[in-house]
Amino acid sequence: MAFDPTSVGTTGDGIDRTALSPKRVASLLEAAEAHVVAELEALGDELAGLRPAPGEWSAKECVGHLIEADRRGFAGRIERIRATDGVMEEGWDQLAVAAARRDWERPVAGVIDEFRTGRREGIALVRSLRADELDRHAVHARVGVVTVSDLLQEWVFHDRNHIRQLLANAQARVWPAMGGTRRFTDPNA
Repeated sequence: MAFDPTSVGTTGDGIDRTALSPKRVASLLEAAEAHVVAELEALGDELAGLRPAPGEWSAKECVGHLIEADRRGFAGRIERIRATDGVMEEGWDQLAVAAARRDWERPVAGVIDEFRTGRREGIALVRSLRADELDRHAVHARVGVVTVSDLLQEWVFHDRNHIRQLLANAQARVWPAMGGTRRFTDPNA
């Protein structure tokens, strides 16, 4: 079952609402890196470039998005905030960037290398953050005030959304070939 953010109640529901430390976030970013790389390697060039449905990203495009999100939305934004507390931030056209990257055409090894390089730089950045930098902020045109701490939490959340997307790519590929065993998952199949 997927996480539903609307299902989180208020105090008393047993959920710890304190922000994860940069050290913990770095560990979770490392875990996500390992998972993403393993999934892409297992899919290989043949399967990682296939789109599961029209309008959906292939596994390589999904990882291309993670590369750009690390660069633009997370590590890049944190660096800009470090340089100028209260910096004004705009969003970026994720679909146009994904189309321009053309990751579906690239070899898996190239996508993995680019992801690993950027991710490791991002992890080093997270580990370098000082406690007094976590409340520094940007003012985003769409969402308003965003602190470094907020970005760290979102980075973990964002990774897991796209890991689910990667897994769904492999599921979409094998579903048609599952025969009657599809009824284990969907009794109407």
